[in-house]
Amino acid sequence: MIIKNIVVGPLEVNCYIIGCEDTKEAAIIDPGDNADEIISIIEKEGLKPKFIINTHAHFDHIGGVKTIQDHFDIDFFLHEDDLFLVDNANEQATAFGLKPISKPEVNKYVNNGEKISLGNKSVTVIHTPGHSPGCVCYYLDNKVFVGDTLFANSIGRTDLPGGSYETLINSIKEKLYPLGDNTIVYPGHGPSTTIGNEKKHNPFLK
Repeated sequence: MIIKNIVVGPLEVNCYIIGCEDTKEAAIIDPGDNADEIISIIEKEGLKPKFIINTHAHFDHIGGVKTIQDHFDIDFFLHEDDLFLVDNANEQATAFGLKPISKPEVNKYVNNGEKISLGNKSVTVIHTPGHSPGCVCYYLDNKVFVGDTLFANSIGRTDLPGGSYETLINSIKEKLYPLGDNTIVYPGHGPSTTIGNEKKHNPFLK
């Protein structure tokens, strides 16, 4: 499995390029900024981008989507419950004192339990609302890309529109715990961790 992590934008979002080693088909997860850098890496590595799959639609995670979408002529996938965040992304950005972003077009809505083909691999969509209503995680090969649902020793904030602390905790325990303690967690900010480590040490999950 191909995994490349690029930290992008002023809020240091983890953008991931994941792919199938056999076919070189790739997906871009959460390209929040630095679109030119992401494009350059994809082309340098000889990858074949198939789609952009976002964990959620806060402005810091979608800022580079449109440029990459247009450059490669690929689709942008998102959970429908976060569409309102795409629509008000510029208001989010300006509230943080940052520049406006180009609004991307959502081409396909993902749903809980859906399987997305990526070369010889299959990516499973896990709906984990709480940080935002449409937050999803993407699971394959004992790895889960969780966006801002879960961090190393922390969790996503729930004080933004559509957020819910109780819903977030339930999502983590009911949707992510069953993946198993050895599952590697790739969050939207900060270092990777494992489900087992967070069950033992995350103060929010005690």
